[in-house]
Amino acid sequence: MLDVQQAVAVVLAGGQGERLWPLTRDRAKPAVPFGGIYRIIDVTLSNCINSGLRRIFVLTQYKALSLNRHVRRGWAPLMGLGDFIEVLPPQMRVSQSWYQGTADAVYQNIYSIGSERSNFVFILSGDHIYKMNYQKMLEQHIANGADVTVAVIEVDAEEAARRFGVLEVDRDGRIVGFEEKPAEPKRSPQHENKCLASMGVYVFNTQSLIPILIADAEDPVSRHDFGRDILPKILGRHRVWSYNFIDENKKEALYWRDVGTVDAYFEANMDLISVSPIFNLYDKGWPLNTWQQQYPPPKFVFAAPERMGFALDSLISGGSVISGGRVLRSVLGYDVRVNSFSEVEDSILYNHVNVGRHSRIRRAIIDRHVDLPEGTTIGYDLESDRRQYHVSENGIVVVVREESMLEEPE
Repeated sequence: MLDVQQAVAVVLAGGQGERLWPLTRDRAKPAVPFGGIYRIIDVTLSNCINSGLRRIFVLTQYKALSLNRHVRRGWAPLMGLGDFIEVLPPQMRVSQSWYQGTADAVYQNIYSIGSERSNFVFILSGDHIYKMNYQKMLEQHIANGADVTVAVIEVDAEEAARRFGVLEVDRDGRIVGFEEKPAEPKRSPQHENKCLASMGVYVFNTQSLIPILIADAEDPVSRHDFGRDILPKILGRHRVWSYNFIDENKKEALYWRDVGTVDAYFEANMDLISVSPIFNLYDKGWPLNTWQQQYPPPKFVFAAPERMGFALDSLISGGSVISGGRVLRSVLGYDVRVNSFSEVEDSILYNHVNVGRHSRIRRAIIDRHVDLPEGTTIGYDLESDRRQYHVSENGIVVVVREESMLEEPE
């Protein structure tokens, strides 16, 4: 693992997550719960640790308190001598403003990155769901003699249109063109109906990255974004290569999800609950780490036919009690209670949710510390739901508690 030990990772975790609102009303997007006990950022950090990449900067900005706590509690203890996970808010060292874009966020921390005297820098997003060995990407980067390497995944051209950054490559895999969210994406040289989408995973030679960032910072018309600005500018000046995604999830189809919208986030959680889950949380060869609160095991009580507590095709976290209610195809966080004669179906319930008796919840996301009164119905009449809650484009109802000045534990 010598090569990856010469690298540092920079995890971009400061975005506002506007498209994921209202789940990001009180927290940063990478801190949004995932799969019951995890946070979204745990996926990228687990990729780093499993790849042997153990010097990590996490760049935070908006509503970062719960994210900072989570990283400090769950990830700092994993680091050994000489390894670290450092949370870096905007320090105003080379700028008087907050992070103005992904490239500007890295530029503002250029002194911290340079002080590590690393040969390579990984730039990673803190809000994608995938399993990837960054060591393999770095090995190809070095073998190609590249200055920059961009991880790519083949997606259907119709899916990529107006959604992803699309790369054009030559026969050897060198990137010769890039368009950000084009209406008519360039096709993959291997498959006519596919195109190569950027995964937002980059590796730079440090000696190339620093002057690139300085030049971008001095450009008055730049939006300071790696996709929109950095990549198009450097294609003719630097050796920029693509890296075809190798999925450590080990399923038939490659798995990479940008969970930037409520609907995409909901579907990614639903990918976890089938008999053979599309995204496997149980792979001992590629463990997903997190910080876990200490709760007793989940409990299922009452066995009477009319009042039976059970959960099917679901993930139920510690401290939760299914007390005479039914849970179907759902993900429940810590300390959730589903009371008698209630049904929760195709839903995500965060920590400390209470579902009152005789309630019916379907295709919903219930945020932490929400107490649903007896007889609550959600997800059966979307017009009525829209008058009280946020409803996504695909009909997912999001329920958050009333705003509070108190910061309660997640």
